[in-house]
Amino acid sequence: MEIERKFKVKTLPAQYSAFPHSMIEQAYLCTNPVVRIRRQDSQYYLTYKSKGLLEREEYNLPLTEEAYTHLLTKADGLILTKTRYRIPLSSPGDVPALTAELDVFAKDYEGLMLVEVEFPTKEDALAFVPPDWFGEDVTFSGEYQNSRLSKERQINW
Repeated sequence: MEIERKFKVKTLPAQYSAFPHSMIEQAYLCTNPVVRIRRQDSQYYLTYKSKGLLEREEYNLPLTEEAYTHLLTKADGLILTKTRYRIPLSSPGDVPALTAELDVFAKDYEGLMLVEVEFPTKEDALAFVPPDWFGEDVTFSGEYQNSRLSKERQINW
């Protein structure tokens, strides 16, 4: 089960680029239910996600580069590209230990920045107080789900 909140980014945090990051390319084979393929650095995955906004089931299966390349030709919609920065939000030893996953988009969504935080429980997610650099909470709108972004550009950020 994935429990996550998503926000637009108001301002980039100081020295965000110094944090660990990955280059991500992803595409959708289906958006209802969500079936996604992703290249994250040199790893490849097929992901199934159930319906939902705050909570949903998620299953990841490894792919080979060849399988990913083959499936990419079958993508429905835009291929999303972004750099994901992993920024700790809690001090070592804090429970739960939280990490902000800052996505800085490129190509079709150049300039779009979103941040997600995953939680161990729904209660933790609902009690979360975001840092100042987070902007509008878009968790419950669904408008900024990557599967929706993969459709032709429908939003202005």
